[in-house]
Amino acid sequence: MAAAYLFCGRVCSGKTSFAQRLAREKNALILNCDEIMTLFPPLEGDETYARVSAGVKALLYRKALEATRCGADVILDWGFWHKKERRAAEAFFTSHGVQVYWYYFDPSDAAWERNIAHRNAHPGPADYFVDDGLRRKCLLSFEPPDEEEAETWCIVRDQGAAEAP
Repeated sequence: MAAAYLFCGRVCSGKTSFAQRLAREKNALILNCDEIMTLFPPLEGDETYARVSAGVKALLYRKALEATRCGADVILDWGFWHKKERRAAEAFFTSHGVQVYWYYFDPSDAAWERNIAHRNAHPGPADYFVDDGLRRKCLLSFEPPDEEEAETWCIVRDQGAAEAP
């Protein structure tokens, strides 16, 4: 049975770069919310953004399940910022018999700031500018995995090397 690789981490923590490498290794399909969200005109307000983002994620969950049923591994390349969202994702895939592998991206503060500066200077087609407001939102809203979650997860540090727990 195919597997789902789920990524937890703040913006600019190295998720997408790692996803591209993992996709080559596993011949996996990357599903990324930002690729779709950047197709919309700028969305005004957190509530509007959250509503549209939730719809995009629901679509990507369905597509991920379709892909795994066809035998393809999938990578969900978005941050899974909240424990509630991570639990729901785990329950969704396991209830459909899909093996889940979690990766937590935890760069040092210095590496995170370098990543932000690099992204802002050299944005890709699905990248957006990380201003002070988004940086603060990351620091205030992101819920890192607790010990119970992280116990079975791979941890990815500054250089992109995964460390098994």
